[in-house]
Amino acid sequence: MLQKILRSGTDIDRADDLLGHEQLSTGELVRMMVRDYLWPNRWLLTASFVSTLVVGASTGAIPLLLQFTADEIIVNRNRAMLTVVPVAIIIVLFAKALSEYVSAVTESYIGISITADLRKRVIGRLMHADLAWLQLSHSGRFVMTFMNDVKELTDGATISIISFVKNLLRCLFLVAAMFYLDWRLAIFAVAAIPIAIRLLGRHRGKSFKYSRQTMAETGDMGSLVSQALSGIRVVKAYDREDAESSRIGSTIERMAGYAMRLVRVRHASGPMTEALTGLGFAAAIMYGGWRGQQGTMTLGEFTGFIGAAMLIYQPLRQMATIQTTLQTGVAAAGRVFAVLNREHKVTDRPGASPINAEAGDIRFENVSFAYDDGKPVLRGIDFHVPAGRRFALVGSSGSGKSTIMNLLLRFYDPVEGRILLDGKDISEATLASVRQASALVTQDPFLFDDTIRANIAYGSEEASQGEIEAAARAAVAHDFIMELPNGYDTIAGEAGQRLSGGQKQRIAIARAMLRQAPILLLDEPTSALDSESEAQIQVALEHLIEGKTVIMIAHRLSTVRNADCILVLDKGRIVEQGTHEELIGHKGVYARLHKTQLAADAPVSERPTSRRRKSAKG
Repeated sequence: MLQKILRSGTDIDRADDLLGHEQLSTGELVRMMVRDYLWPNRWLLTASFVSTLVVGASTGAIPLLLQFTADEIIVNRNRAMLTVVPVAIIIVLFAKALSEYVSAVTESYIGISITADLRKRVIGRLMHADLAWLQLSHSGRFVMTFMNDVKELTDGATISIISFVKNLLRCLFLVAAMFYLDWRLAIFAVAAIPIAIRLLGRHRGKSFKYSRQTMAETGDMGSLVSQALSGIRVVKAYDREDAESSRIGSTIERMAGYAMRLVRVRHASGPMTEALTGLGFAAAIMYGGWRGQQGTMTLGEFTGFIGAAMLIYQPLRQMATIQTTLQTGVAAAGRVFAVLNREHKVTDRPGASPINAEAGDIRFENVSFAYDDGKPVLRGIDFHVPAGRRFALVGSSGSGKSTIMNLLLRFYDPVEGRILLDGKDISEATLASVRQASALVTQDPFLFDDTIRANIAYGSEEASQGEIEAAARAAVAHDFIMELPNGYDTIAGEAGQRLSGGQKQRIAIARAMLRQAPILLLDEPTSALDSESEAQIQVALEHLIEGKTVIMIAHRLSTVRNADCILVLDKGRIVEQGTHEELIGHKGVYARLHKTQLAADAPVSERPTSRRRKSAKG
């Protein structure tokens, strides 16, 4: 049956969204799972196979014992067998029970081992995946792949193989017993099995279709729930609780509908097989009964055959459901292997070596960049930041400021040009060494659901408590940390939700200080804070900036007045550069931005109005 399924080569699309579009056949999947996941567990697999052989042999021995019991004890009245046969039955059943236990345990161990291995591989690939690819799909989809799809793949494409072999061996031993007892009756009994296999093949496509649709809706459900809970403040503020519940409920209903169809298809195979094989066995019993009446078949042979026929139902039924379970695994494989086999664009190139950026000298040489849509974001960017200098990036939204930082961290590689750190092209350096050269502080810092201590030491896990506290003091964070219920052992909450914006920002600054990287990247670290918090953050930043090469992004031009050089970007190009005073004197883009911000920050009573402008003209 399994071979027939494999030969069908059902093709699948490796993802139902932006995860990928490669194809994988059922046969390829099974061979891959055997080679990469079952074979490394060959010792457990061997134990499972040996125990399965014992189970099959002991199962096949039961009809023979029934035949012996009927013929020798009942018909021939052999009293010596009254002791021998019961002892033999006890031995056979004990061996069968013990072997079934070993088989079940080893099968479970193999499944757990493969699931754990797959999950470790998936999370490893996700952690090292290109940022651009990760941002194309909601994190909830990846979580569902990590949790659900891996388990479905293991159960469907691995455990089902073991289960198939186990039940196949049982059937073979029982069929062998049938042919031993009476080959004519055996032919009657097994004649309907090929017909059942052919009919089951028709359910394969539906099973795959409904499995894939169920998984797609499950992924959507995970994404929607994740979004709703992440944005719960907005949901409540706009009175959208019922709307979100309804939207998620609709997805749940669609998922339930596909799941119910899958259940109908999956459970139809067992009764179908049982009914067809039952017809064959009924014909065999009718023929066997007639032969018994004619005296050409003994009572023991007939009884043993009936016993074999009854015992073979369960393994046949389980084998019938394997094709639907396998198709579920095939559908899950589409999402799992889209992650595992994804080719990453930003990786360590052959021969890449660590970069030792002690000074922090940065140079962009004719750098151009475009995202996957092909629209240019940066065009011919040239600038040099000497070690220990402060540069600021200024410009309207979408001008390319954040992209420059992303390129410097090698989240992306430029389309043209190159970026040098201390004179070395970062594309020829290892990713780890490039990113270790920089410390990043963003507008909305991310904190993990862990202790304050762990969040400060993130990326510097070997730091001592004294070093952590020193970084917190320099970031003006130590005092408020000590006022928390458990001090440095206080849990920050998911995304730091138990802390205020200013507190989270100071924790992020302490984290950057502890890293002691030569380059500091500041992405509007104070733009979302109130005046008091901004003043505290500015004090912390002065400690952080000291002795570092700094590139900062700022919309508030007041925060870049002291920069050694300001780069003004517009539509992906550097249109002006110089100090604050020089750019004001040029009366160009920067001067206009500065004038606009001064007018916006002025008290309402001092802002020019249309009436005042008219009177001034008059």
